[in-house]
Amino acid sequence: MKIRLIRHATVLLDIGGQKILVDPMLSPARAMEPVVHSPNRQRNPLVELPLSTEALLDVDAVLLTHTHRDHFDDEAAKRLPKDVPVFCQPSDEGKVNDLGFASVHRVDDRLDWGEITLIRTGGQHGRGEMAERMGPVSGYVIQATGEPSLYIAGDTVWCPPVEATLDQYRPAISILYGGAAQFLEGGPITMAWDDVLQVCRKNADMKVVVIHLEAFNHCLERRSDLKRKRDEHGLSERISVPLDGELLIFPKTTPVSG
Repeated sequence: MKIRLIRHATVLLDIGGQKILVDPMLSPARAMEPVVHSPNRQRNPLVELPLSTEALLDVDAVLLTHTHRDHFDDEAAKRLPKDVPVFCQPSDEGKVNDLGFASVHRVDDRLDWGEITLIRTGGQHGRGEMAERMGPVSGYVIQATGEPSLYIAGDTVWCPPVEATLDQYRPAISILYGGAAQFLEGGPITMAWDDVLQVCRKNADMKVVVIHLEAFNHCLERRSDLKRKRDEHGLSERISVPLDGELLIFPKTTPVSG
């Protein structure tokens, strides 16, 4: 399995012989307005793509955790081939169809696509009233013959649905959306270090990849902060914090860190 972080939550997976683009945000730097009510007022995305857009369009499928603009922006909707299969949560099916995509597949609970199985999981985009205001989000467990099992948590904090997913599926690798994204009021709506640590403590033999960092204006926790805390807790062999464009390779038998 190959996992290449592109930027923010955009990841290119090579799994089961298929290339899957996850949560494509393809706009050039500064093309979008900042997230309102955030302490950082810079325009988004904060950084450029590490690869050309053209290099990201030749994929076998697209997987969406949800359709907030930092996970599926106008540029992605415009540039992606309209016949590419798009897998999404039920609440986003209509929106993706309306954008002209001809092969939209809602994942209610479980969906088999060739040799790959997608299992949709729950999450909580913040806590309390904030989570309700942010709307539904999903994660996915991805299984393929001969590959380590992969959990993409999506925009969630540590919460009972995440814990239940780790208990039930015991993934070999988890991709966590970090950055402690937040507004001027309320707590983080994506994972902060304490959430990442809870995930690590839950499954002691699981590898963790933290993304969703330093590319959107409301994400306040930085890679350097995460790496320092990771090292202080003796978790440098388990937690990867890749740079934009970095490729992680996980062997088919025993997964290793990037």
